[in-house]
Amino acid sequence: MMRLFCLFSIFNLFILIIPVSAQNKQLSSTGTQERRQALVLDINSRVLENGKKVIWSENNHKTSISGVPVGVQVVGSNIVVVVQFTPYIRNDGNVLVVQGQIWIAEPEKGVTYFTSIQTVPMVFGEPVYFFPLGESQNLDPSIEIIITVNPYNRTSPNSGNVKP
Repeated sequence: MMRLFCLFSIFNLFILIIPVSAQNKQLSSTGTQERRQALVLDINSRVLENGKKVIWSENNHKTSISGVPVGVQVVGSNIVVVVQFTPYIRNDGNVLVVQGQIWIAEPEKGVTYFTSIQTVPMVFGEPVYFFPLGESQNLDPSIEIIITVNPYNRTSPNSGNVKP
């Protein structure tokens, strides 16, 4: 556990949004089919101490369409976490594919790499929690990423950054 604590000893954390073509594409006023398929992804990344106390947090609102990923990158002094969220809107139920990659630099081991992929059933407006380092109670501090997906036309006032 001391090793994981050392991972976050210096909090030079920040989030980058990985450019994806659908995120940068503005919805045209004449593209009604395009607007109907657009999604707003609200992403809240945070670092928790003792499993409860938020010691760092960042919120982002991004637009995408079904099948196009939105990425988040959390960078610390000796850890990099890259996560891609890909929403799929299907007739038999919506899903969110979550792909995570982690690089951890440890003095005695060098750089260690971990990867994961999960498919999660998704309901619009319901938060999905992702724990890139796992959800063990023994991890302190821990990283938690919460994502909520909504159709573009049902967005909350917090998603006002999205331009029609």
